[in-house]
Order: sequence, then structure tokens, then C-alpha cells
Amino acid sequence: MTTTESSGSGDVSRSMELLWGTGERATRGPKPGLTLDRIVTAAIELADAEGLAAVSMRRLSTELGAGTMSLYRHVPGRAELVDLMLDRVQGEGAHAPEPDAAVPDTADSATAEPDTAEPAPGWRKTVEKAARDELALYQAHPWLLSVNQTRPVLGPGAVGGMESMLAGIKDTGLSDPELISVIIMVSGYVSGVARTQVHAVEVRQVTGISDDEFWRAQEPMLSTVMTSGRYPLMAALSPEAFGPDFDHFEFGLQRLLDGLEVLVEQRTKR
Repeated sequence: MTTTESSGSGDVSRSMELLWGTGERATRGPKPGLTLDRIVTAAIELADAEGLAAVSMRRLSTELGAGTMSLYRHVPGRAELVDLMLDRVQGEGAHAPEPDAAVPDTADSATAEPDTAEPAPGWRKTVEKAARDELALYQAHPWLLSVNQTRPVLGPGAVGGMESMLAGIKDTGLSDPELISVIIMVSGYVSGVARTQVHAVEVRQVTGISDDEFWRAQEPMLSTVMTSGRYPLMAALSPEAFGPDFDHFEFGLQRLLDGLEVLVEQRTKR
């Protein structure tokens, strides 16, 4: 899957206004049928079904039954729309605060009832959940992998997700740059696994050939090669070595966490 988009490639200031709720003002009169929320929702649904390349302002206007120019009254263009789409799906499952949410008054908090919430799950379970949630996000929205997000536009979805992650790992004894590096490390691992999974689905759809059919086509030649004695270690592998029952994602995730746990134990014992 080739990268076709870059986040933040449009008017970043305008994207930020729209993301944080300062870019679309309500007007008096009847509630309009076309809203920014409807546009973003339709764009995500279209990208989920047909890929990000299918999303254009013209196509969306058809899907929404509105004139193309009416879309531009809500969002400047496709680049800014991609920023909004990214943040919307990144906010799925993240407890992002509303842009205009009121900050609790300290006087009120003093008299508030005791917090009866369950205790924090701990840094390891926090990272595990974040990794699994991110993998599920890629599976639900494969088009995310076609977007270059090295320059993220930080809206409430992205910031809320990072806030939730930081809340769960802040007591590890790691420095602030190291905490951010944990997030980057986990995200990089998950996106790599997700890319392989998404590509596996794509190749079956494009070729019409199942995995079993693909490997059976190679079997006659590989059988000869493996009995030649040139590759003894490969030939000695059990039939389960490449089987579908082993969860490579969970194995890799746990080893990544094992390594991180050694560092956390070092820092918290100081």
C-alpha cells in the first residue's frame, strides 16, 4: 500500500480551528441539513468501503445529496478533510475531552463526593490495551495506513488518546521524552503488524487466490529444495512453524513489554 496522503498538508490553522470547534459557528434559523459532522462521517464511511483515494469533494457531494460548493462552506478542501477524518477515528475509544468542556472549579472539587472509580490498571495493561485498540482501529479503517502521519495535526481525538495513555504510564519512572518514545515504539510495532494483515487481505481480494492455493502452488518445488540438504534448519521446522494458529502479534507485544518492564523496574527502584 503506497502513501497517498500526508496529514497536515493543507491549511493547518484552519484544520485546528475545525478540530477544536472554533471553525464552524452555528447561525440563527433552521438547523442546516449539511453539517461538518455529516461530511466527516460520510468521508470515513466512503474511505472504509472503497479506500481513501475514493474520497473527493465531488464524490462526497453526491453521497450527501448536496452541491459540491456547499461542502466548501464547511471544510476548505480535501487535505483539511483528511485531518478531520484522522482525528475522528483516532478518537474512537479515546476519552477525549470536548473542546469547550468546562474546567471543574477547585472549590467545587473540594466538596465533591469521593472518587469511586476502579483503581488504575497499571502501565503494562494500559500499553496492552492501547496496542490492541490501535490494531483494531487499523482493521476497521485500513486506509489509515495510506496516510503519512509524521506531522500529525493534533485534534481532540489524538490529544485525548495520548492523554489517556500518559495517565496509565506516567508512574513508570521514565522521563518525559521516554514516555513519548514508549508511545512511538508501541505505535510503530502495531502499524507494522497491521500493514501485514491489511496487505494479506488486499492480496486475496486482488488476485482471487486464497492463501492455501498460493502455498500449494509452491509446494512441489519447495519439497524438492527442502530435501536437498542445502537448508537443514528450514527443513527441520515443524508444520506449525508457519501455521495460522500462532498469534504473532501477541507474542511480539509481550516481548516488547517484557523488555520495557526491565527498564521500569530499574527506574522505580531508584
